Amino acid sequence: MDLLTWLIVGLVAGVLAGLLVGGVGLVGDIVVGIVGAFVGGWLFRQLGVTTPFSGLAGTIFTAFVGAVVLLVLLHLLHRRRGGRRL
Repeated sequence: MDLLTWLIVGLVAGVLAGLLVGGVGLVGDIVVGIVGAFVGGWLFRQLGVTTPFSGLAGTIFTAFVGAVVLLVLLHLLHRRRGGRRL
């Protein structure tokens, strides 16, 4: 995938995950979405499951799941440290 596709996947997945869990701003949501694509891909491989969609929709779904997991972990770690709200 080229850079523009990664940014679009990151934007869509990160914003959707941010709406569900609580985001960290537009740029932060894009980064969380891109990193979430790697987290989701790793998680799906470890569980031995595949996405119900193919192509770009499957990539966005995988990134969304990974971004949700990542945001939940970030919120839990941030709350545990007593920091200000993300």
